[in-house]
Amino acid sequence: MKRVLVVDDDPTVSEVVAGYLDRAGFAVETIADGPTAVARATAQPPDLVVLDLMLPGMDGLEVCRRIRARGPLPVIMLTARGDEEDRILGLEFGADDYVTKPFSPRELVLRVQSVLRRAGVPTARTARSEPWLRAGPLSLDPAGRRATRDETELALTIREFDLLEFFLRNPGRATSREELMRRVWGWEFGDLSTVTVHVRRLREKIEDDPARPHLISTVWGVGYRFDAAPPPEGTDERGAHDDR
Repeated sequence: MKRVLVVDDDPTVSEVVAGYLDRAGFAVETIADGPTAVARATAQPPDLVVLDLMLPGMDGLEVCRRIRARGPLPVIMLTARGDEEDRILGLEFGADDYVTKPFSPRELVLRVQSVLRRAGVPTARTARSEPWLRAGPLSLDPAGRRATRDETELALTIREFDLLEFFLRNPGRATSREELMRRVWGWEFGDLSTVTVHVRRLREKIEDDPARPHLISTVWGVGYRFDAAPPPEGTDERGAHDDR
């Protein structure tokens, strides 16, 4: 049984979320403040944390930063509707997903299942049959969910790993943010800044110079393209600073 830690100081929200997750087959623990959440996630790491942004004692961003600094623990952040800056900050602090308040508890359960499914341990059969993906300095093991750059292991979140895997499977292809959201996140609609933030974070981990990327380039008016080979000398790398 997968364990989910729900961190929210609103007892009504915690009760409703815990009830839906319990009926979906999860073991749920609720906590109402930031410091206790960090201590609990450190002492007994759950399989996933549902984390409210506004908490007493320590806000959700700092909680997320501290627990993610200790290892790749999946985090879904709860934010108020319309607070786009907070959602982006949550993603930049390492959250794997977010749900805006007011939200459907059923949607949250689906998000939890989706994130855990992507973070799941592969079967032995999958591990034997799935080959590594390689391009330039990058190598990625889809079954073991490990990625390296120049043989140094990369510390990627679940979504960053999924995004890199998609790019490695589709080199040289310009892909829109809408398609990335469908193919990587499994969402038919959503805030496209989610994709932008994850591309920026991924560039910071795989590019020699994230401000002038050559592995993941911006295709103006379309989206992004992954190229394993560096651009020819003198090529204009426009788009490196484009956040669209």
